[in-house]
Amino acid sequence: MTDDIEIRRLAREDAALYRDIRLEALQANPEAFGSTFEVEDAQPLSLFLDRLGSSTVLGAFRDTELVGIVGFAVQQGQKEAHKGALWGMYVRPAARNAKVGRRLVEAVCNHARQQVELIQLSVVVDNEQARRLYARLGFLEYGVEKNALKQAGRYYDLVLMAKDLSRH
Repeated sequence: MTDDIEIRRLAREDAALYRDIRLEALQANPEAFGSTFEVEDAQPLSLFLDRLGSSTVLGAFRDTELVGIVGFAVQQGQKEAHKGALWGMYVRPAARNAKVGRRLVEAVCNHARQQVELIQLSVVVDNEQARRLYARLGFLEYGVEKNALKQAGRYYDLVLMAKDLSRH
């Protein structure tokens, strides 16, 4: 099943596909993202075009269907430019058993390795599947941010994870 998946950087012409999967992610797992469906659904397509231009967003395609996304951004500031952040990871349920998540994280790490020494991410404590995936790919947990997100009156803790890219 993994042979029919193509991983590539999303381009401007992918903005509508990106918007659709991003909104799906925010609806399906509202606790996992810093933004909300309501906020992003109200935004024009140009916001998603701008995001694709200012950040690296990789997509996993099965034929013409975008089945997974992950973002990467280099930290701003001279003293933090050696670090990057993996963000916005989402794989559609039908593609979750095809190693799409693994391939997206590997691809973003390979991309990041050209620019930074360390890649960081945060993941909701309860998301065991994602935590295991990141751990298998060499990310180490280094802390917990208590009450990091609040959704529908409930607080969510985030596990902070990092991978040293200079070692591989």
